[in-house]
Amino acid sequence: MRAVRDVPRSRAVLIGALAVTALAAVPRAATAAPAHGPGPTPLVRAALAVETTNHAPPAPAWAGARGALRPLAELSARRLRTADLVAAAKWGTGRPIDDPERERQVLAAVARQAGEAGGDPVVTVVVFRDQIAANKLVQRALHRRWRAAPDQAPTERPDLARVRAETNRINGGLVRAVAASEPARTAWLCPVALLHEAARAHRDQALDGPHGVALARALRSVCAPPSPIASAGR
Repeated sequence: MRAVRDVPRSRAVLIGALAVTALAAVPRAATAAPAHGPGPTPLVRAALAVETTNHAPPAPAWAGARGALRPLAELSARRLRTADLVAAAKWGTGRPIDDPERERQVLAAVARQAGEAGGDPVVTVVVFRDQIAANKLVQRALHRRWRAAPDQAPTERPDLARVRAETNRINGGLVRAVAASEPARTAWLCPVALLHEAARAHRDQALDGPHGVALARALRSVCAPPSPIASAGR
């Protein structure tokens, strides 16, 4: 692949902007689409479109950004898998999907862990708000599916405490991944690199339509400038 000077920066920035648009548009498009269906999700289609462009980002920066963002995408996909278990644990119990107290606990914990890991607590909380929203997207999609097709509903109820312990473990990895990836997250090619890594995680985890939509939602705020508070303190 050519060096940085041989690749028009404006073209690569445009590709990144299109990637951001694709990530942001997936949840909105999904509201009018079936809960699941054939074919690749919009996330995968967008990544494939970027992959086939003749103006890919330069090799060294591209590889570095993708490597730094890969743990974020992989852990986000794994976290979404726990949403299936949470949905099953709540199914038939009358427990609401929204759990504000649990969400406050998670956000307080990740903010504290971010400071301990040398990361930005403000950015970390923003990312985790998206992670929580994505998890609830999956839960709601599954509950809709099970109401429409009771024969597909779970017959066993997972232990919610054990599921949350696993989620907390993944959260710790995500906090460290956010802290370690700041240069890549604030780089101009972050959106397109993240789109590729999201598509990789989507494929590796064999995510279906609702999970693909949720993965886009989970990663929506990953590519962003550092918070003013953190920048002022450096």
